[in-house]
Amino acid sequence: MSLSQFAAQAVDREVRAGLKNVRVTAAARLHLGFLDLNGGLGRRFGSIGLAVDGFATEVSIRESRSFGAFGEQRRRAAALALRFAASLGLDTAMELTVARAIPAHAGLGSGTQLALSVASAIRSFAGLPIDVRADARLLDRAERSGAGAALFEQGGFVVDAGRGPNTELPPVVARLDFPTDWRIVVILDRRIEGVHGEAERDAFASLPPLAAGLAADICRLTLMQILPGVAEQDIDSFGAGVERVQEIVGDHFAPAQGGRFASPAVRRVAERLKACGARGVGQSSWGPTGFAFAADDNEAEFLIREARADCEGGVEIKACKARNRGAEIGAAAQPIL
Repeated sequence: MSLSQFAAQAVDREVRAGLKNVRVTAAARLHLGFLDLNGGLGRRFGSIGLAVDGFATEVSIRESRSFGAFGEQRRRAAALALRFAASLGLDTAMELTVARAIPAHAGLGSGTQLALSVASAIRSFAGLPIDVRADARLLDRAERSGAGAALFEQGGFVVDAGRGPNTELPPVVARLDFPTDWRIVVILDRRIEGVHGEAERDAFASLPPLAAGLAADICRLTLMQILPGVAEQDIDSFGAGVERVQEIVGDHFAPAQGGRFASPAVRRVAERLKACGARGVGQSSWGPTGFAFAADDNEAEFLIREARADCEGGVEIKACKARNRGAEIGAAAQPIL
C-alpha cells in the first residue's frame, strides 16, 4: 500500500484503533544537486531528488511490555523513536525492529528515511494519521532539503525551492514520475562515509556563496533541460543537464571533500561509465555514492560490465530503477524477529 492510499483509508476502523503489527518500507534517494547556493534572492539551497530502489529501510513495530530496539542501526532508530514518542506523549511499550537499513552517511538519504519510517510506524501503531511534513520538522530532517520528505511521501523525481526567511519545510515545486525504462547505475564505496553531522555544518559555513551567475545557470538547466528531459523521456537532455549541474556543484564542494567526488575509487568508476556513454554522471549529496543513467536494462548491463574492471574491493556497482510511489505502510503479515 502506498502512503497516499494509506492516508486515504485513515478513517478505517482498524487504522483508527491502531495497528498491532506495523511495517514501513522506504526507498533510498539520490540528491542530484542544489539549485541556489548563493542566496541573493532571499532563498538558499533548493534540491533535485530522485527515489530509487535497490536500497531500502524497513521498520516494524509490534506490541511489547516495554520498549526494545533490534536490527540494523538500532541505536539510531531507538533514539528517534523515543524522541518522537515523547514529543507526542505516546506510550513506548513497543518492540521496534529495523530489518533493513539504507547505508548510513552514503548520500542515499538514510537519516531522513529512517526517521520518517520510525515516525510513520509509531503513528500507525498508535492509530494516529500520517503527517510526514510535521514529522520531518519535529525530527529536524529538512534543514536544507525538502526532497527526502517529499520522496518518502510521493516517490518519483522532485525539485524543492529551498529555504526562505519563513520556511518551515522547503516546498516541492515540481514532481514527476521518472521514466520506468531508464536505469540508474549506482556506485557505492562502503569503505568511507560522506561528510555529515557537525562536519557538514562546518563545511557549509566555511564555503563561500556560489557565484550568482552559476546559481542562475543551475536553475535554468533544471527548468529548461532536466525537468523537460524527464517529462519527455529525453535521456540525452536530462543527462546533459544533470552532468552540468554536477560539475558546478562538485567544483563548489571540492575544497571540503577533496574533489568533485568524495571517493577516488568511485570517481574512477564514474569516469569509466562516462567514457562508455553513460549520461548524467555525478555524486549524490556528499557521497561517497556516485551515479549515472542508462536508457534501459541492456545499456545498464553493458555499462556495468565495462566498469567492473575499475571497481576496487569494497566498491559496489548495481543497476536500480526509479521508485514512483512513496513509502509502503501497513500491517505486517507476521512479526519480524
